[in-house]
Amino acid sequence: MIRVAVVGAAGYIGGELLRLLVGHPEVEVVGAVSSRFPGKRVDGVHPNLRSATDLLFCTADEVEDCDAVFLATPHRAAMTQMDRWIGRAKQVFDLTGDFRLDDPEVFERYYGVEHAAPHLLGDFVPGIPELHRDRLGSADLVSVPGCMAVAGVLALYPLVARGLVEPKVQIDARTGSSGSGATAGQANLHAERSGAMRVFAPTGHRHEAEIARHLGVEAAMTATGVEAVRGVQTLCHATLRPGVDEAAVRRAFREQYQDEPFVRLVAHKRGTFRYPEPKILLGSNFCDVGYAVDEETGRLVTIAALDNLVKGGAGNAVQCLNIRMGWPENLGLSFTGLHPA
Repeated sequence: MIRVAVVGAAGYIGGELLRLLVGHPEVEVVGAVSSRFPGKRVDGVHPNLRSATDLLFCTADEVEDCDAVFLATPHRAAMTQMDRWIGRAKQVFDLTGDFRLDDPEVFERYYGVEHAAPHLLGDFVPGIPELHRDRLGSADLVSVPGCMAVAGVLALYPLVARGLVEPKVQIDARTGSSGSGATAGQANLHAERSGAMRVFAPTGHRHEAEIARHLGVEAAMTATGVEAVRGVQTLCHATLRPGVDEAAVRRAFREQYQDEPFVRLVAHKRGTFRYPEPKILLGSNFCDVGYAVDEETGRLVTIAALDNLVKGGAGNAVQCLNIRMGWPENLGLSFTGLHPA
């Protein structure tokens, strides 16, 4: 058993980390840090954990040295606290945006502030098992990408890696309200969000910088909030290189993901769920990917879907922990999702 702590444990991502880690057979959760609820029961904030744990929220100062710490704090906070947590834990898994970009100038452009710990940017391994499994096996500092970034990268990587598409992509991303966090403001009140399809980032969303970094292509992204609590779906638009047909696209996806435990190719000619759909993935660590090709024009649309709080956050982090510890990647992550939901 290893000892782990979750910082920012009262948020939505923090709650998912607790759900997965409390049920993990090789993990003991020894700290659930919250600046809002110290001393209160964890299941008072996360009622789905009733009878699963008797943990109380604690302060950061109460956390003893442990084997791993998961940071689910607000963006821009983790970089100011990183020295503390590196000193207290053997491994740090950061789920904020603070170490997702390796260039401090790019970080400042997308996050609006100067990076507080630029000397550490190059030390973090990106938490994308499908791209960086070998490096994650020995990584002590891991930065888990954003939910829409994970979906966009997994939807395009097999094609970009094989040179099948032109190096310029457009991502249309849709996300549920939980992506705004547990302390979201007026724009995410039910009365304001219900029934809406709100384009909240027509240009310049920070996840496009992550996608560009991991794929090595020019990326532009639009983000829209839809009437769902959980879930992300990305539609990625690209242009096939001359001579590339649908068979080559399918072959690229199959070769890339045939041995991946949490990526499934979903591209069927008929059926209700013939393309990736977030609804059936809720609570699971799967990312479903699919595609549609117009061979006459060379137009390609790839599609990815995932639960933003799991494969887009907490589940991906636990998968990285499993890799780091040499455990089976699906340990504690076997939930398949629900249908109907």
